[in-house]
Amino acid sequence: MTEATATAPDTRKPAEISNARDLFSKFDALIAEREALLATGVRDPFAIVMDQVLSPTRAIIKGKETILLGTYNYMGMTFDPDVVAAGKKALDEFGAGTTGSRVLNGTYQGHKEVEDALKDFYGTSSAMVFSTGYQANLGIISTLAGKGDFVVLDADSHASIYDGCFLGDADIVRFRHNSVEDLDKRLGRLPADALKLVVLEGVYSMLGDVAPLPDMVAAVRRHPNCMILVDEAHGMGFFGAKGRGVYEEQGVEKDVDFVVGTFSKSVGTVGGFCVSNHPKFEVLRLVCRPYVFTASLPPSVVATAATSIRKLMHAADKRAHLWKNSQRLHKGLTDLGFKLGTETPQSAIIAVILNDQAQAVAMWQALLELGLYVNMARPPATPAGTFLLRCSLCADHSDDQVEQIIAIFATAGKATGAIG
Repeated sequence: MTEATATAPDTRKPAEISNARDLFSKFDALIAEREALLATGVRDPFAIVMDQVLSPTRAIIKGKETILLGTYNYMGMTFDPDVVAAGKKALDEFGAGTTGSRVLNGTYQGHKEVEDALKDFYGTSSAMVFSTGYQANLGIISTLAGKGDFVVLDADSHASIYDGCFLGDADIVRFRHNSVEDLDKRLGRLPADALKLVVLEGVYSMLGDVAPLPDMVAAVRRHPNCMILVDEAHGMGFFGAKGRGVYEEQGVEKDVDFVVGTFSKSVGTVGGFCVSNHPKFEVLRLVCRPYVFTASLPPSVVATAATSIRKLMHAADKRAHLWKNSQRLHKGLTDLGFKLGTETPQSAIIAVILNDQAQAVAMWQALLELGLYVNMARPPATPAGTFLLRCSLCADHSDDQVEQIIAIFATAGKATGAIG
């Protein structure tokens, strides 16, 4: 090939390029679906820009003050004065970033402080911090369970859990969502001498339902060579007397080998972690590829996380108010006639189930125009055929705001036909 032909400009028209078969062709159906949706005049649900964030519960979107009900900011720590001050101080003293992994560029003081805070919070001997919660699952699962091992997981597990299985090349065994009987049965079919990692989630993020951990742990312990990992991304902060998560509230702390979580929910910043009492845990720092080969969190981020975690240890009043908000909103939406993901409030997540995508989009748009931001979710993020609006409450939502939210849902529901 000559230089002239190698650098010749592409003279095809845009339509010819878009119709050509290439590596993007597999997405053509999704592109067409999105374009058809936007052609109806609806805002792009995945392109909302918050012009200004006023508090954990309020923002300016398109010039309009909007109540935030889709942020996962469960404990409202993003604007906590002590948390913000810690981040500013670390930024001044340690700079904007680490520019490399801890294995190569070293551990900053803040990394040790946040891991110490996690060990105190969870009462464990070890804590390991990652750059995101997704990366924590990716790294821990792929490192623990490799080729020839089995990962036994709930069919509704988060994408990061599945991706950890794929990266480690472990065999995946799925059991029906929250089914203790199916978990027990599938473990019984595996070779007794095979090594198995059972991955559970305290709170499932789409419907907001909680796992029956005591029964699941009892089922797992009937089988040999099993270790248990619980993902408490959506449970940390407000479940349990100390806020450790569902596994604490349900009394199985001593039976769980690993707890994985994130800083991007109740902690109010970004990052992920795994805590454990296993005596060999620290070797993971040398063999966990997503830890070894990823830049560590910036000093300002770990400083905010450490401060937030220590404050969450003494946040009983916030936890109580968040539960009050969840119970009030669940009752209000139920009374209006909405179908919800759970019959009773089980967490800070309340899922409103709609008939189809068209109704979900119309309802989401109506809520936004009325000044309420929620998450719209569809397959494959949700179970097959399920379209929903996911509400995530915050401890900083006032009683008046919860009443406003219910009133907005009533207006939007009647306007879209979602309720009578």
